[in-house]
Amino acid sequence: MDNIKKKSLFELEKRVICGIDEAGRGPIAGPLVVAGVVLKRDLDGLKDSKKLTQKSRDRLFEEIINNSFYHIVIIDSLEIDKNGLSKSIKQALTEIKKYFLDDEVDFIFDGNSSFGVEGITTIIKADDKIPEVSAASILAKVTRDRLMEKYAKIYPSYSFDKHKGYCTKVHLKEVESFGLCPIHRKSFNIPIKSKDKKDRKLFD
Repeated sequence: MDNIKKKSLFELEKRVICGIDEAGRGPIAGPLVVAGVVLKRDLDGLKDSKKLTQKSRDRLFEEIINNSFYHIVIIDSLEIDKNGLSKSIKQALTEIKKYFLDDEVDFIFDGNSSFGVEGITTIIKADDKIPEVSAASILAKVTRDRLMEKYAKIYPSYSFDKHKGYCTKVHLKEVESFGLCPIHRKSFNIPIKSKDKKDRKLFD
């Protein structure tokens, strides 16, 4: 963040809130996306992204982008497999803290764990209680959903535009039929019923 942005950020008020939320912790394919948001002004309609329609999320996404300071961290499936999910979330939280000059910002993360990152307050269901966290929830989900829609075109055997990489019956059938593609999280325990033991050994 350059000096101009720093100055404009901290002129908002003496203490500012940076809401943080993630999308993609549970899927068996695709990236983890973590967003941090400091709102410049109040926005109407903010709430947990899962409680919004796609149309509402897309509209609010643009409003948030245009009325906030934000930072989005994308960690791909290869890095998740290499470092583990917890370490990946910790890495993202650390990056967001550094971006927003953590000595002047109150960080609030949705959930009950800060994954060992100091200076972050955790609140369960903060994404439905605190506007900044709701905004972060929307940025993270829309960003990830759009990435999965692009992956659906790259890997047409998988309905990534529909299930977004989550462990649905349709997705599991696709894995059983076509095996793993490069964006699957091979370190995850994927409950397939493949007869091919070569495929099964890929999963822990």
